[in-house]
Amino acid sequence: MIIRDKVIKYGNDVNTDVIIPARYLNTTNEEELASHCFEDLDENFKQKALTRKIIVAGDNFGCGSSREHAPLAIKASGIKLVIARTFARIFFRNAVNTALPVLLSKEASENVNDGDELEVDLEMGLINDLTTGKTYKINQIPAFIQEIISSGGYINYTKKKLGSL
Repeated sequence: MIIRDKVIKYGNDVNTDVIIPARYLNTTNEEELASHCFEDLDENFKQKALTRKIIVAGDNFGCGSSREHAPLAIKASGIKLVIARTFARIFFRNAVNTALPVLLSKEASENVNDGDELEVDLEMGLINDLTTGKTYKINQIPAFIQEIISSGGYINYTKKKLGSL
């Protein structure tokens, strides 16, 4: 799978409380969640997300509470991929479960700039910064995680697996 788009850049410790504030956790409606995504961190996020579909961040992205609402809100906003130097473990797992691709890359986190255009090959494990011409090698997403993501999330993946028994 290849994802090509422009970057919205954030720093370290992007907390689930700023991804989707707790006052909106009374719904699982994805459109409603998307309408409030990042509103306490970046009032221009919705506008940016119209033309930029990759988030690049620093350390500890998704720290805070374990709400699945956070990756759902990001994905429903049209974001195709999140790249960070490190992720909070529960956010990483929730992202996989909800079919939001997440990648670890120290080099991309440190060197990619807001607005850069990236081409990311998830199968080959490459991030090409088309703006700067730099390429970053990353660990490939394991096949079973790629299958969960391509199935539309863990629930669909499980249904598919159970249906084949």
